Parts: sequence; C-alpha cells; structure tokens
Amino acid sequence: MRQIARLFAIALLSAAATNAVAADAVYPRGIRVGIVPMPGLNQSTAFLGFESGDQGVKVLVSELPGPAFDQIDAAFKSAPEGSLGNVKPEKIETAAGNGYFTAEDAVVGPDKVRRYSLIVPGSKLFSGYVAVQVPATEAKTYPDEAIKKMLSSVSVRQQVPVDEQVAQMPFKIRELGDFKTVRTLAPGAALLLTDGNEEAVETGPFMVLGLIGSVPEKTDDRARFAQQAAEAIPGVRESKITMSEPMRIDGAPGFETRVTGVSGKNNTPVTVVQWLRFGSANVAMRVIGSSPKDQWETAFPRFRKVRDGLQPR
Repeated sequence: MRQIARLFAIALLSAAATNAVAADAVYPRGIRVGIVPMPGLNQSTAFLGFESGDQGVKVLVSELPGPAFDQIDAAFKSAPEGSLGNVKPEKIETAAGNGYFTAEDAVVGPDKVRRYSLIVPGSKLFSGYVAVQVPATEAKTYPDEAIKKMLSSVSVRQQVPVDEQVAQMPFKIRELGDFKTVRTLAPGAALLLTDGNEEAVETGPFMVLGLIGSVPEKTDDRARFAQQAAEAIPGVRESKITMSEPMRIDGAPGFETRVTGVSGKNNTPVTVVQWLRFGSANVAMRVIGSSPKDQWETAFPRFRKVRDGLQPR
C-alpha cells in the first residue's frame, strides 16, 4: 500500500562502517539510524536523539523517505555554482556512506544558535537524517569541527530487532501471527506486520497496530466513529463497508468494521477489517488487517490471533 509505505522507511543497507564505529554507534529506540554521540550528550526521553544535561544542545536522529537523499544529490549536482544560496550543502564521508552536511547560524527566540544537518543515503525507501542545534553559548564546547566529526560517525543498521520495536509500543504484543516482517511506522506509536513485498504491502496480508484518539464515549457515537475511521484507511479506494457492529474484545468494549475495495497501483482487490478496542482517556487501540480477497480465509484467523494477543500496558 503506497500510502502506508510512505509512513515508514524500509532499508536493507550495508553500512560502509568500520567495526569500531559501528560498535560504538547508539541507535535511538525503534529506528535504523545511529550515531556516536559526543561526550556530555545522552539519549533524550522527549524525542529520538540526544541532548545535553541542560537540554540546550539537541541532536535529532530520524528516517526520511528514500527519495529524499537522491533529490538532494541531484540538486547539488545540477545546480549552477552559487545558486544554492548561503547555506550550501557540503559533501561529507560518513559510516553510512557519502552524505550532505550543512551548517548555519540562526535565532530561536532571543537566543543565537548554530544549526547543522546531515542526510545520508539508503535504499529506494530510506534516507537517514540528523539535525543538531547548539546554543551560541556552547559554541566553544561543541565547535564546528567536533560536530562534523560526530556526524561522520552516523551509521545504519540493517534492521531493528523485533523485540526492540515491540517494546516501544504503548501496549503489550504477545502474538505476531507468524508475519514475515515487522516494521515500525512511527516509533512507539504504530507497528506494521506484513507478508507482502515491502514496497507494495497490499500484495499480501498485513496488519497495522496502533492507537487512535478522540474517541467518543457513547455507543451510538462509537458506531459512527468506527465507520468513519474505516472509510479513511489510507490506500483503500472504492471502499465499501460490508459490516460494522459492536463486540467485546477480551472483555472490553470494541467495534469491528469490514471494508472491501482495491489497493495499490495494480488495483488489487482487498478485504480489510478494523477493530477498535475502547479504553480510558478517549483513546482506543486500533487494529487494521488487510488481505487480498483470495487470501482472506487464511489471513483472517491470523489477524484475530494478533488482536487477541494485545494487552494494555
């Protein structure tokens, strides 16, 4: 499903790193981009990356869609000299391969800061990105050359261990339904389980596990909410709701909605089920299972098995 594919970066990249650099790299929870942080920087609990003890210096580590690096690379190679403005990307060699590095001065509120960015290549669906912000008052402690050296340590691991991905989710996952691939869509927020080609997940059974907020409290309102959420599932076209009814899921109030439609560039006919398991604080656990119509009979028991293995933390 193309739209879902855009939500997560899938890369099987052999990092051009030495064993020493790769061993020292620290990977923020649930992603495949890692870095050797400078002394004085620790993993942040507020975002994916690192920060100083006073939270003044920040290092954001993230994954971007695959074309991002190619677009920067093409622009750099084709742009006339001087046409990129004052902030011109500079080529830099990293443990993940050759990337592009920028540095510029900026102002945040009343404070002057120095900002840095780095983008490195991956596969067709994956680029790595690191952004650094250093207050002017910390410039002597974190000078340009030291930041550049840290960024050159950026590396990429081939995959995130399944246990690490599952541990980040806001609910317990006791069953993965024998799916071949587990991928984080949003760290700590949504998880993809799939059998299909990772560039076109709609060609096989797949599931998306996550939470959905702002859910209504009344049963009648929940019915309408469930249907609207099912109709808005990304990538399903010509959708038609075939069933929507309340149910109990492990003793908790829930709702099951089924949809038929087509998905992907080849208009694959699919059947989709959405389960909402309502909890407290106007938040519901959301489970989506999608399968090509000709595989539905074998896929649905697997979907239900995964659903029944979910528990609140």
